[in-house]
Amino acid sequence: MAGKYRMCIGGDWIEGNDYFDDINPATEKVLAQFPAGSAKDVDAAVAAAYDALPSWSGTPAPARARILLNVAAMLRAEKQRLGRLVATEMGKVLPEALGDVQEAIDTFEYFSGEGRRLFGHTTTSELKSKFCMTVRRPVGVVGLITPWNFPIAIPAWKLAPALVCGNTAVLKPSSDTPLCAYEMVRILERAGVPPGVVNFVTGPASTVGEAIVKHKGIEGLSFTGSRATGEWIVKNAGLKKVGLELGGKNPVIVMDDADLDLAMEGILWGAFGTTGQRCTATSRAIAHRKIKARLLSALVTRARMLRLGPGVAKTTDVGPLINRAAVEKTEMYVEIGKEQGARMLCGGKRPGGKGFFYRPTIFTDVTPDMRIAKEEIFGPVLSVLEFDKLDEAIEIANSVEYGLSSSIYTRDVNNAFRAMERIESGITYINSSTIGAEVHLPFGGVKGTGHTREAGILGIDEFSNMKTVYVDYSGKLQKAQIDVKD
Repeated sequence: MAGKYRMCIGGDWIEGNDYFDDINPATEKVLAQFPAGSAKDVDAAVAAAYDALPSWSGTPAPARARILLNVAAMLRAEKQRLGRLVATEMGKVLPEALGDVQEAIDTFEYFSGEGRRLFGHTTTSELKSKFCMTVRRPVGVVGLITPWNFPIAIPAWKLAPALVCGNTAVLKPSSDTPLCAYEMVRILERAGVPPGVVNFVTGPASTVGEAIVKHKGIEGLSFTGSRATGEWIVKNAGLKKVGLELGGKNPVIVMDDADLDLAMEGILWGAFGTTGQRCTATSRAIAHRKIKARLLSALVTRARMLRLGPGVAKTTDVGPLINRAAVEKTEMYVEIGKEQGARMLCGGKRPGGKGFFYRPTIFTDVTPDMRIAKEEIFGPVLSVLEFDKLDEAIEIANSVEYGLSSSIYTRDVNNAFRAMERIESGITYINSSTIGAEVHLPFGGVKGTGHTREAGILGIDEFSNMKTVYVDYSGKLQKAQIDVKD
């Protein structure tokens, strides 16, 4: 029998009335059981966060930052254990799982440095004897709703800037990976985060998630997940400060002058790393007509060699999908691709046996209007499209509703700069895959991806409000604009 875990509200670890199973996607066995929280639990968590807010926001930012640095050190000390947990609970292969933890380490280290900065601006006044500046203030109580595909890294992306800016939080992790989030909260607790500053509530989106989104005591909300959910949040969150990161349909353009071996490696990694379960996954390869056949041959040969298995196994190249629904969604899109006239070159089926596995799948003869070329699948499916001129490739790249990541492989600097300028995405890589974001640079997209920027200095913007301060030391009433002489 898997162990039962608890939620954390106001520093107290509490049991639930009902529990749900946390499933190992490679074996379909129960790893743990977590409370199916309620709206009342969210109310209690918000109240605890509100009570903790004055003390935490009043703590000097460098002191808050030292706690973040403690978190980074503890994550580093636990990296191997946590990496195996990510590989077990989420399913990604162990090197990627360790990278997930490393990303959290880097994130807490980076944002600990912001505790010595949290820059505002100073500027001149239009009036004499008057000083003008901006300062950062916390948003307040923030709700953080995180996905399952980066179960350590994405909570870190939200928690670190939120905490260093002086906010308190209610964290709701995905019900597919609550154990990783639980371990993160335990580390925060040991690192010195005071009771009530981070509250941990597990349970379904239909109760816990909805209560967080609609709660009037929550002043900021950060969500990573599907576009459909993001649209629902926008309609229901009220006047909260809302940050949304909503997925992608990311293209790699391969020019006829590209290093094809390098392009093949980048596409293979982008399409089938994390079993295609990244918002930045390479789901479309847009290949120049002259090199398409050679590129396809190399991709199919290598894709057929990829070994499926549990993420913790050293021999595994591609782990399982997160759950049965993800397998069924992938199967549905594969059938749609075939029905709409795309030609499947490899994959397209489950391997059999236990676990939520699906073979890496490549389609050719794909046109931009096909659903597999437009809609986010979030599985190991790559669509290959063809073009003759770069303008056509960029038009294809921009023909979807998303705009997160993009890439071009070329030896021509002119092609590279045209792509940088004209592809509609928040991220563009040159001669590299669509995945591989670094924590000190902003991360986010445009169009249907949303317009949030996490990581880097813009992560501070997401979790702080700018306050403008005027200091008038003239000793008399001055009226801006009115007192300015022509």
